[in-house]
Amino acid sequence: MARYGETFSNQERYRTLVGICIYLTITRPNLSLVVGGVSQLIQNPCIDHWNVVIRILRYLKKTLGQGLLYKDKGNTQIFEYCEVDCTGSPMDK
Repeated sequence: MARYGETFSNQERYRTLVGICIYLTITRPNLSLVVGGVSQLIQNPCIDHWNVVIRILRYLKKTLGQGLLYKDKGNTQIFEYCEVDCTGSPMDK
């Protein structure tokens, strides 16, 4: 997402809604890419970026009841998997 257009005046509201969207990516991983994009612009959002956040919220409103359900099966062990290749990309070094 490029930086363009007029700066959005209510940056606190933008940050709050982006934070909510970040939290929702726990159960809605399909939002991760677009929410990651708007969260990178949190310091100086434009009106166009605000419109993207509003579209995300409209999408969420239309798709209520969809998402991942994590059931409690009594297992308290946490497993973590990670695959990192920092040398493959000059941007990630």
